[in-house]
Amino acid sequence: MEITFFGTSAGLPTKERNTQAIALNLEPYSNSIWLFDVGEGTQHQILHHSIKLGKVDHIFITHMHGDHIFGLPGLLTSRSFQGGEGKPLTVVGPKGIKSFIETTLKLSESKLNYPITYIEIEDHLSYQHNGFNVEAHMLNHGIPSFGYRIEAPYTSGKIDVEALKKIGLEPGPKYQDVKNNETFEYNGLIYNSNQFKGDAIKGPVIAIFGDTMPCRNEFLIARDATVMVHESTYIDGDKMLANNYHHSHIDDVFNLIEEAHVGYTLITHISNRYTATEVEAISQSLKAKASTPPFIFVKDFDAWSF
Repeated sequence: MEITFFGTSAGLPTKERNTQAIALNLEPYSNSIWLFDVGEGTQHQILHHSIKLGKVDHIFITHMHGDHIFGLPGLLTSRSFQGGEGKPLTVVGPKGIKSFIETTLKLSESKLNYPITYIEIEDHLSYQHNGFNVEAHMLNHGIPSFGYRIEAPYTSGKIDVEALKKIGLEPGPKYQDVKNNETFEYNGLIYNSNQFKGDAIKGPVIAIFGDTMPCRNEFLIARDATVMVHESTYIDGDKMLANNYHHSHIDDVFNLIEEAHVGYTLITHISNRYTATEVEAISQSLKAKASTPPFIFVKDFDAWSF
């Protein structure tokens, strides 16, 4: 799987950073891409990447602030002409996302050539799709803002070749039956496939947050995550300023990493008050401390595979 950032700024775009947009490539589990937030200019950012809009089958919106949704109408209409014709799309987000999209498309007389299914979240979401489990919980941002926890499917354990050879089954096409089915037939006998495989392997857990100040629901989203994407609008100074605006300070993010036992953290939504040089300097200063957990301040077009 891979996470790609098409926008990493907070509130306003800068010369180096676009507004918020994240792509999650589901391979090898699925030949699909899920987008999380679609800030202004996202479709233009995607033009500089190999990602195709026709492969996007889900869009998850964290909240209704403009830096997270103003690129959505344009991207949806472009999808009609960039491989999306006839391919259903699911849009998940806070209450109001359906009205925002449909009103914008109606007033601009824009037509889509594919169907959209809307899922509007009131307080909590539990959603399953192709073996993926997605949960959403309300955060604390002044308006409804959600964090998404994505759990990838389990994969079958490794085939025990020696055990299969003992019953006379040599490597070959039949091994796919063992790998993919609960039982398999050989020489007139039915076998339990699990007796010839190692334990199933748990898929990665991805936590992607909307804007928020610290709140208890953050732990539910981040617990034992393989990788977490979290905002840190303020990466230095007094954390009170960040929290007064219902945003997170870098210290808040580090506390959550420790509490929830997060594997690695990708920090985005960085205030435009910081230049690229300042972000790098702060990053080096933080990483020089032994107590700092694994993290990176991401930039536009950064990608993280896991």
